Amino acid sequence: MDKIRIRGGRPLKGQIRISGAKNAALPLMAACLLTDETLTLSNLPHLADITTLANLLVQHGVDLHMNGATDGGHTGRVLEMTARNITSTRAPYDLVRKMRASVLVLGPLLARFGEAQVSLPGGCAIGTRPVDLHLTALELLGAEIEIKEGYIYAKAPNGLHGAEITFSKVSVGATENLLMAACLAKGTTRLMNSAREPEITDLAECLVKMGAKIEGIGSDTLVVEGVERLGGADHSVVPDRIEAGTYAIAAAITNGELELLGARIEHLGAVIEILTKAGVEITETEEGLKVRRLNGELTGVDVMTEPFPGFPTDLQAQTMALMSAADGAAMITESIFENRFMHVPELARMGANVNVHGASAMVRGQEKLTGAEVMATDLRASVSLVLAGLAAEGETMLNRVYHLDRGYERVEEKLAACGADIERIKGP
Repeated sequence: MDKIRIRGGRPLKGQIRISGAKNAALPLMAACLLTDETLTLSNLPHLADITTLANLLVQHGVDLHMNGATDGGHTGRVLEMTARNITSTRAPYDLVRKMRASVLVLGPLLARFGEAQVSLPGGCAIGTRPVDLHLTALELLGAEIEIKEGYIYAKAPNGLHGAEITFSKVSVGATENLLMAACLAKGTTRLMNSAREPEITDLAECLVKMGAKIEGIGSDTLVVEGVERLGGADHSVVPDRIEAGTYAIAAAITNGELELLGARIEHLGAVIEILTKAGVEITETEEGLKVRRLNGELTGVDVMTEPFPGFPTDLQAQTMALMSAADGAAMITESIFENRFMHVPELARMGANVNVHGASAMVRGQEKLTGAEVMATDLRASVSLVLAGLAAEGETMLNRVYHLDRGYERVEEKLAACGADIERIKGP
């Protein structure tokens, strides 16, 4: 199993190109199931989760062709998907268990084919994240749903029909699944208390290119007028705001200066606000954002995760690493997932002073972090340990980096190109 070795203490300097967003690419890929024409996605990141969903789509009978920079080059990959001859509407456990986003095939399959059998999903162990919001809403569209033997059995023999749906809590996945399903439902669907993340806007804009009729894009109320069929489209995946935020924190924690090519300031408002309070300067450039410490010192800042446009839960672990190296104390409160502090014991091995009280963690900044052997517990936790290792004295060895490969494209290459002493050690 691969490991990553980091020798810390080097300020990062240079440019990092931000890859396409994993959390946008996955629902966009699932959207290919809504049409028998070709959907072409460019700026696709080279990640394990993308491969997992591609394998699932092939299992359904989707014809896939990869073009562009298949080696993970800066131009991003181009994927052509044609779901003309679907041979199976069953998403099996052995594929779905690897990634929770696999449940996003449920809405499109049900809407287009009137049936779907999807294994209950797996993914990072950061909380229950139940799919009941997806299922309850699909039932309002006329789906008949039964759960047995670990599978969701859904059917709509007479097709789906429009409905008014108010999500009981904000859910990105449920919003995406229902948005796709509603595009082929008869009549008008109103999705209220919808998630507003940029990745959902990206999905909605792609669906419109395919012929969907959607109003309220970017708001918490999406109105979808169902159409009989959707067509193909060409769409570029939006840049990854979580990757951009992660590398902004990398610049700050190492007292370096990075230009993040492709990063969009409008996707990072809450993140920029917190980093600015912590003593980080972020300025727009012609090609993205430039990040550096303002006066050499970092200050602890309280953070609470919230649905977009609030501070993203996917940057909570990275921010904890930053606050561990800041002056003073910071309270970090996690309001999205109930089990997302698993990185705390690993950061503590590097000298971080963190005390967890329920959904909050008190972080007392340390004068220095020290390298240690640590283990990734989930996707975002893994990169928080990379960030801590970049700032720490001595050597850090990160184990179980397959978590990292699910969401960060060529992370060691991007960091090494900016001066980090970091290398991947191939496992047996």
